[in-house]
Amino acid sequence: MNIFENRDQDIQPVWFMRQAGRYHWHYQGFRKKHSFMELCKNPELACEVTLGPIEDFGFNAAIMFSDLLFPLEQMNLGLHYNDGPPKLETYLDTHSQYEKVKIIKPAKDFYTFQSDTCSLLKEKLPANVTLLGFVGAPFTLYTYATEGGHKGSLVNSKQGLYDGRWNKFLDILLPNLLENISMQLNAGADAICLFDTAVGELCYEDYMRFIKPVMTMITGSVKKNHPDKKIIYYSKLTHLRYLKDLDASSIDVLGIDWRCDLVEALKTLGDKYYIQGNIDPVWLHLEWNDLEKNLEAYKAKIQELGDLKKKWIAGLGHGVLVKTPEDNVRKAVKFIQQM
Repeated sequence: MNIFENRDQDIQPVWFMRQAGRYHWHYQGFRKKHSFMELCKNPELACEVTLGPIEDFGFNAAIMFSDLLFPLEQMNLGLHYNDGPPKLETYLDTHSQYEKVKIIKPAKDFYTFQSDTCSLLKEKLPANVTLLGFVGAPFTLYTYATEGGHKGSLVNSKQGLYDGRWNKFLDILLPNLLENISMQLNAGADAICLFDTAVGELCYEDYMRFIKPVMTMITGSVKKNHPDKKIIYYSKLTHLRYLKDLDASSIDVLGIDWRCDLVEALKTLGDKYYIQGNIDPVWLHLEWNDLEKNLEAYKAKIQELGDLKKKWIAGLGHGVLVKTPEDNVRKAVKFIQQM
């Protein structure tokens, strides 16, 4: 079953962001022997980590195990994890800091670990499981490069939109990001996800002025070069107004978080896009009886939508959280697939 087309209508397709991660015994076993960076950079290991939740939970799509911050390593910003949150040795918080940027390897050489992972996954995945590649969207990568994350007011990042640092960042990032996307798609990924967890911190006017043109350019270029592949754009904290006015004809799927009403999103945007996600990840921490009741409510809403139901790809509004009970994931996936 392809989660986008030729769907078996008896099965509601579902996949979760971070479905391969710290909550899962399979991943924990690998982390006892390998660092996070090793798991990402070794294609054989990344492939095995990716396959774990497919074999255990039966998700309908596999998402390549990696991390979205590697473009910052390619820029020579000193990305490291050291068994904790990602850190940079250099931050691009002033114009002068951009003098330290140096592409350490061309994209075609730097990102082979991701394309090799996709190639392995395409060989090992069941034919009915969709393979998803991914990259970080520009604004989210920019906020990490500017101030190390996307929490707080993002004053420095927002100032950079106006003082020229945003454009400097794009000039460096975009050629490499587009090459990275092409490498994953050429290696067998059925779709590419662009994850934009920081962009919802922008006001509507700045989103339209600074983000929409960039996303239109990226997705248009990808679709031109890979017309048979799907493009997924997930933006956290953005209201439906943002997504409605994004009006990107090259995007196939819009990911939404739990702050958006799923029915409204499908009725508003379902004629142009598939809608992905929406379920609050915290629900998976509830007792099963409570989680089941919440999913029953989803089912009732979806059943009333008729053919629009086919435009929903079920998932979470963000990634699976640490310490999520595995059995809740198993039960939730089975329940959702029978919605």
